[in-house]
Amino acid sequence: MIRIITFGEIMLRLKSPGYERLFQSPRLEATFGGGEANVAVGLARWGLDVSFVSFIPDNAVGDACIQELKKQGVDTSSIVRQGSRLGIYFLETGANQRPGKVIYDRAGSSMASAFAGDVDWNSVFAGGGWFHITGITPAISESAAQLSIEAVRKAGEMGLTVSMDLNYRKKLWQYGKSAVEVMGELTGMMDIVIGNEEDCQKSLGINLDIDVQKGELSTDRYRELTDSVLATFPNIKKLAVTMRESRSANHNGWSAVLNNRNEFLISEKYEITDIVDRVGGGDSFSAGLIYGLNNFDDEEALNFAVAASCLKHSVPGDLPLVSLDEIKMLLAGDASGRVIR
Repeated sequence: MIRIITFGEIMLRLKSPGYERLFQSPRLEATFGGGEANVAVGLARWGLDVSFVSFIPDNAVGDACIQELKKQGVDTSSIVRQGSRLGIYFLETGANQRPGKVIYDRAGSSMASAFAGDVDWNSVFAGGGWFHITGITPAISESAAQLSIEAVRKAGEMGLTVSMDLNYRKKLWQYGKSAVEVMGELTGMMDIVIGNEEDCQKSLGINLDIDVQKGELSTDRYRELTDSVLATFPNIKKLAVTMRESRSANHNGWSAVLNNRNEFLISEKYEITDIVDRVGGGDSFSAGLIYGLNNFDDEEALNFAVAASCLKHSVPGDLPLVSLDEIKMLLAGDASGRVIR
């Protein structure tokens, strides 16, 4: 069985109850989540051998965070216990025409304070077959960016397949370097890249007019987008781009495309009409694609990823708490939601 390693920041998530505004009532729901950790949890729940690498403070909050990862079957032995605090994000869930809101409180976190040389990558990658990271980690701080570059370079040197979800976060790129500058260097070392239309444009500087507010998205435009990215980065073997048609905060069309340089594949499409929690939807797609590429052909892998991420929209919290059986049922056409007795 292939061993997969993911690397990034896991945070304390503080969310207002239901559809309340932040602090409308004096309560916040506390859970954990973060891009690469969410991917690790999905892969572990689907039976793969997966290790998560991060920096987590040696305190009670950090202990609870690690226990949650262990509960989901993720190997936490490579986590470094240093730094003074876990990053936090506050979430207000949107409804109808009111968008959701995310407020970050992660400056000075254990992950933001980590430096190149703080992880023994030779040990971490020994026996590994796949390494996954997102564009969130190098956006946290300049030192985290250097550590990300170090990790990706070492993974490539050791023969691992390297994947990245571009995950552009405008609020995080604040330390002086642009997303295009840093992400261009990282993308130049990738085998598999995942993103959406904004990620490709804002992280990679690929300029193409795609307006997700117009309703139906043109797959022809996405073919142009993926061709342009692949032409710019000849090292990329496969590029997957998600297509979220945001009709409202509660109703999205959800599909994806994959360009493997030989074929341009278009997934099944789902109308998600009553979204419970869309945060982590992209991470569940990444987890699904990694699982799929290690078990199926490209078309099956793409449809598996879209189905997995569709189901994640029904689960509160960051983590993709869906099973293989549930994904297989949806892939088989059972979208009724009937009670299983």
